[in-house]
Amino acid sequence: MTEISMDETDAPQTPVELLIILAAIADENVPIQTIAPKFTGRFNKGVDYAGNVVQFAKEFNEDIAAIAFAVETYCLPQNLKLRVHSGSDKFSIYQSIHEAVKKSGACLHLKTAGTTWLEELTGLAESGGSGLAVAREIYAEAYSQRAELCAPYATVIDIDVAMLPRPDAVNGWSSGQFTSTLRHDEGNREYNPGFRQLLHVGFKVAAKMGDRYLKELHSHQTVFSRNVTTNLFERHIRPVFLGW
Repeated sequence: MTEISMDETDAPQTPVELLIILAAIADENVPIQTIAPKFTGRFNKGVDYAGNVVQFAKEFNEDIAAIAFAVETYCLPQNLKLRVHSGSDKFSIYQSIHEAVKKSGACLHLKTAGTTWLEELTGLAESGGSGLAVAREIYAEAYSQRAELCAPYATVIDIDVAMLPRPDAVNGWSSGQFTSTLRHDEGNREYNPGFRQLLHVGFKVAAKMGDRYLKELHSHQTVFSRNVTTNLFERHIRPVFLGW
C-alpha cells in the first residue's frame, strides 16, 4: 500500500492544494491507496487532540470532498483512503469523523498502532510482580534517555519535563498508581499526559530488552490482551465507525 503523507508540514493543506497534490500523483501514476494530510491542531502521540474541534471537522469534510472529486476526475482508486496520522486516542474528534464518514461513505484509515504498545505496558504494570518491575525499569530508562527518545518526535509530542515523576519515586509506586498515571483517562486525577507520551516514544527501551520483554508479555498475556482489545474496539473502532 502506497501512502502519501503531508501531516508534518507547517500548515494544513487547503482543498485546492490537496487537489493539486492528487492531480500530480495521478500524472505520475503513483499507486496511491492512502493520503494523510495535515489538519489544524496538535496530534500528539497517545493523547487527545489539542485544537479547535469545529475547525477540524470543517477541514476533514473539505478533504473528503476534495478526494472524492479527485478520484472521479483523475481516475484514482475508488477506495482511496483519508488517513488521520497519530490518530490514536483523539477522542474529542471521533464524533466529527464518524459523522463525516457516515454521511459521505468515504474510506478512512485511522492510525492507532502506538497505543497497542502502551496497552501492553499498562498490562504488565497491572499484573504486578515482575511485570510491574519491568514497567518501572522501562520508565527509568526512558526518563534517562528522554532527550534522545523525544528528538525524532518533536512535532508530535508536548512533554513538560517538570511534570515527569522521578524514577526513584516511580520505583515505589503500586500497580494501581502506575496504571492510573499511564492510562488515558482524563477523569483520573493521577493521569499524566507527559508520562504517557514519554513511554509512548520509549518503545525502543523495551525493544532492547529483547526476549526478556517478550517473556513478560507471554506471562501476562491475558491481562494485556484484554487491554488491547478494549482499547482498539471500545475506544477507537466503535466510536469512529459505529458511533458512540
